[in-house]
Amino acid sequence: MTTSSTSPHPSLSYRDAGVDMAAGDQLVENIKPYAKRTMRPEVLGGIGGFGALFEISQKYRNPVLVSGTDGVGTKLKLAFELGAHDTVGIDLVAMSVNDILVQGAEPLFFLDYFACGKLDVATATRVVKGIAAGCEQAGCALIGGETAEMPGMYPDGEYDLAGFAVGAVEKENIITGKAIAAGDAVLGLASSGAHSNGYSLIRKILDHNKIDLLGNAAVNLDGRPLANIIMAPTRIYVKPLLALMRAITVKGMAHITGGGLVENIPRILPDDLTAALQKKSWPRPPLFDWLQQQGNISDSEMHRVFNCGIGMAVVVAEADAGAAMKFLADAGEGVYRIGEIRKRGADEAQTVVV
Repeated sequence: MTTSSTSPHPSLSYRDAGVDMAAGDQLVENIKPYAKRTMRPEVLGGIGGFGALFEISQKYRNPVLVSGTDGVGTKLKLAFELGAHDTVGIDLVAMSVNDILVQGAEPLFFLDYFACGKLDVATATRVVKGIAAGCEQAGCALIGGETAEMPGMYPDGEYDLAGFAVGAVEKENIITGKAIAAGDAVLGLASSGAHSNGYSLIRKILDHNKIDLLGNAAVNLDGRPLANIIMAPTRIYVKPLLALMRAITVKGMAHITGGGLVENIPRILPDDLTAALQKKSWPRPPLFDWLQQQGNISDSEMHRVFNCGIGMAVVVAEADAGAAMKFLADAGEGVYRIGEIRKRGADEAQTVVV
């Protein structure tokens, strides 16, 4: 049955419904050169297919795939307010690749999901360019993704991000934490800031104190605008830690994300052990002092919500601690000996910060 040319209803298109397919096509074209820079020889095909193809390298004898997925969280709300769209893509990649890294996996490829109400090609290009930059830092290929334009689902100027990383590790080299023993050293790698966790509390502090992140009254810490410090992208630890694992036996690693130091380190510890950390053993960035003061936050809450300056914890044998610290420092990491592993006392938490 055909529609009569005399129908009182206008002819509608997808664009009338709020979806601009031409804009989506333009975004794909815009991001191709950035994605191309992340390619690895194992990638078969390019951006634009129905599925992404990746051949597992023959350098692996008994590979195990390790996957992780995450988002950026409410840090995006500040990105919208500040127009800071260039580095949230790095945050997105970091949250997944750092997670799979702690099990000894080399990140191989990454896929992203960008959802919005109305696609702004220029903004989306900035975001995906950041995703590609994060993939370059991690050495993994941006192999594909999805851009979803969904009118009515998101306010104008807002979007959501999610990502998915896949890595591989030799089965015999999987890091589980089971080898951790009393007397081992706990090393901490410096964070670049709050990374992508605790931003609901950060935003609450900003709102409660009526903090201006822009304009003449903007807050500065150590001569830097607070906005830049808060939006600093999450540090990606992949390349230096993969190199360390080839040089020294790493017994365990914990990515310090939501839950902070006190909830993430226990995830890698045997039940009968605890990590005893000394909070004065590493310099706490001014951001965390400022947040604690402005929010009147207790020490225990700070250590449960924020990384407090340590983005990755690494456990090695005491005999390897000095060599591991030198190796990481030579690779450009800020590294500190932040504590030790000891036998766990009755009713003692699995990580204590004193």
